[in-house]
Amino acid sequence: MSALSGAGAAVVRWFDSWAGDPADGAADPFRPDLVRVVPFALLHLGCLLVIPAGWSLPAIAVAAGLYLVRMFAITAFYHRYFSHRAFEVSRPMRLLMALAGATAVQRGALWWAAHHRRHHRHADREGDLHSPRLHGFWWAHAGWITSRAHFRTDVSLVPDLAKYPELRFLDRFDTLVPLLLAAGLFGLGEAWAALDPASGVTGLQMLAWGFFVSTVVLFHATCTINSLAHRLGRRRFATADDSRNSWILALLTLGEGWHNNHHRYPGAAAQGFRWWELDLTLLGLRALEAVGLVRDLRPVPEALRREGAA
Repeated sequence: MSALSGAGAAVVRWFDSWAGDPADGAADPFRPDLVRVVPFALLHLGCLLVIPAGWSLPAIAVAAGLYLVRMFAITAFYHRYFSHRAFEVSRPMRLLMALAGATAVQRGALWWAAHHRRHHRHADREGDLHSPRLHGFWWAHAGWITSRAHFRTDVSLVPDLAKYPELRFLDRFDTLVPLLLAAGLFGLGEAWAALDPASGVTGLQMLAWGFFVSTVVLFHATCTINSLAHRLGRRRFATADDSRNSWILALLTLGEGWHNNHHRYPGAAAQGFRWWELDLTLLGLRALEAVGLVRDLRPVPEALRREGAA
């Protein structure tokens, strides 16, 4: 596979994200790979299926439910665990978390965590891939993922995760889980139509709302933390970056909007440092801890809470 280059490698990487030369495109990180981003464009165009499919309350409910469940998978698992190791889990639970995160169609856990760890190393300085200060709002929001230089997973940034073959497999073949989810939603819609024809639910409708619309809204909501959370809101802590706290973004992303808190102390399982800073991801993690699925949630140091109160 390493001999592949150019458009051929880009097409193969639709299915095998580790194919081709790892250095391909590194010389120009701002050059988009138009072939490689075709699936990304098709994901957005797929939302137009709501026109022929129509809508129904079950389809809207499934879309909303999948938004919430997959947002939690991104915030709790991809972000707070895989990126920051803010709690501990068993190996089977780690695999389940990687599978849940993969349904969000935001690549594999290794890719996600590697880029995020790099972001924290260079936040809003040279080397940060999605800084609105350095590269503008749209590049920080979504433009950076269109670069050929950013498609490959830098496993040197995630050696603690890359040692697990099951995580490497899910990262390499990162379209597998989303395709299974899309097929499952279509099948759910068809079964629903057969069992309850009066509902108006169809396979195409469930695919349009449950997969395409829900996934695109989820993607852009997640990206607001890269773009808007470094532009809008208040700064409790004088961090070296532009991170800010926003209750609106916190509601949208189940707690990730307390971004200035997070940049002050990235290793905590909580991002809402005050009792009134609603952090639904933390509440979900505490529920998982109560039933023994996760353990050792890393707390916010009391000295840091006092620092923020000053």
